Amino acid sequence: MKTDIQIAQEATVEPISLIAEKAGLQAHEIEPYGYDKAKIKLDLKVDRKADLGKLILVTSINPTPAGEGKSTVTVGLADALNLAGQKTMIALREPSLGPVMGMKGGATGGGYAQVVPMADINLHFTGDFHALTSAHNTLAAALDNSIYQGNPLKIDPRRVLWKRVLDINDRALRHTTIGLGGPTSGVPREDGFDITVASELMAILTLSTDLQDLKHRIEKIVVAYNYDKEPVTVLDLGVAGALTVLLKDAIKPNLVQTLAHTPAIIHGGPFANIAQGTNSVLATKTALKLADYVVTEAGFGADLGGEKFMDIKVPRLGKVPDAVVIVATVRALKHHGGVALADLNEENLDALAAGLENLGQNIKAMQRYGRPVIVAVNRFTADTEAEIDLVKDFVKAQGSQAYLADVWAQGGAGATDLAQAVLAEIATTDADFQPLYTEDAPALDKLQAIVTEIYGGGSVELAPKAQKQLADFAKYGWDKLPIVMAKTQYSLSDDAKKLGAPKDFTIHIREFVPKLGAGFLVAMTGSILTMPGLPKHPAALDIDIDENGQITGLF
Repeated sequence: MKTDIQIAQEATVEPISLIAEKAGLQAHEIEPYGYDKAKIKLDLKVDRKADLGKLILVTSINPTPAGEGKSTVTVGLADALNLAGQKTMIALREPSLGPVMGMKGGATGGGYAQVVPMADINLHFTGDFHALTSAHNTLAAALDNSIYQGNPLKIDPRRVLWKRVLDINDRALRHTTIGLGGPTSGVPREDGFDITVASELMAILTLSTDLQDLKHRIEKIVVAYNYDKEPVTVLDLGVAGALTVLLKDAIKPNLVQTLAHTPAIIHGGPFANIAQGTNSVLATKTALKLADYVVTEAGFGADLGGEKFMDIKVPRLGKVPDAVVIVATVRALKHHGGVALADLNEENLDALAAGLENLGQNIKAMQRYGRPVIVAVNRFTADTEAEIDLVKDFVKAQGSQAYLADVWAQGGAGATDLAQAVLAEIATTDADFQPLYTEDAPALDKLQAIVTEIYGGGSVELAPKAQKQLADFAKYGWDKLPIVMAKTQYSLSDDAKKLGAPKDFTIHIREFVPKLGAGFLVAMTGSILTMPGLPKHPAALDIDIDENGQITGLF
């Protein structure tokens, strides 16, 4: 069996100029980055269509080591819609080097449902993440320099919020001490590193509507508190212009293609377990202006990326999903039902029935928004007919329908039934979108709504630090901001070991991180970390390149 990268390397890739033309872009509206990728210019004035296209959101059950294939189904569904004669585009996030070199892998799909150039996208692509890392650390340097140069803003070194970032998993950098080495080496203080995708600049990039909006959002970033416990912002430091200059190209969406030559826009890459988990507003809006159907995805499961898409991105995008597709696999559902990874190829209807409760909660969570929900069963060769029938019967009992997707092996041809079901649902749905909470709802009400209606939990518990923070935030008017939950992706709860669909659990909020530029509060739950670590056998150990420049081991 060929690997993903072998399939990608053997593919016939069309020039990006032809893909742009297929998408409806003119030559002067793109900036080619070599043969097979390009940036789309920000001054794009798309007036080819009277209305925005239809939006299809792909999410999933809570992920497991068994694999779900959300990105693969996203690509396969878009290719299937194009095969059905519908002008379709994809809007995806960019992969981070952390998972690529770590454990999870890339974000370009798999098998014959991939976006290409696969290796480039998973590695340096067009340099967006490097630009974000540079801009973030420029701000960190400016902040420490201000403290060193007489500290005119009276910044309290004990209350600095802005850490440094690196786009790789490196647990040794979670907690650091800087400024050692004497008077010429800065002011000693505690510091640390986050992964680049956790940077507020990443969140801002994906929510900005243009270059000036990007700059204004950057100005609002709270980097520290002064000795009077008042917030200090980037505007106070005076470097918003410089940071915007560093991001002037990174803000432009990237155009590539699938193996079937479906145009794909890939832009931005916040994780959904520690940030908002969606591609950029600019990417999705551009695709909606060009295509009749746009297939997009949100990170991890419906409890994280799906909820944040609905509550964080939709208000800024100005467009709700016309349909939601939840991806599941029989293997992953059996794992949620208690089956060990080594035994997943064996039929186990009892475990599958138990694991289906996780799918049921995620269906319920997405149905809560008033959107039609369809389940895509990403098929594996070991799946039995009895197992597939059990999934279909369960989904039907939840008021939805399940369809097989065999896109890894067949590409778009393996999702024709799924594509037709999505088209039918969109054509017949007239229900109104139902937001989870109102913008002016108190933070505790928003938290409670997320926990009970999306996770199926019981209550929220705030640590003393989090309670005090909310009281302090109220003085600045921050207590009514939308909430981004930073939570384990593996469980509906904040305990990664509680698989399936636990009930009546409590979500524990240890602290809040204000992200004023992005426009939300991050609620840190359980033991979630913003700098991952590498596993015992990281993917980097299997990646190599030969004398001809041929890459191996990249999935």
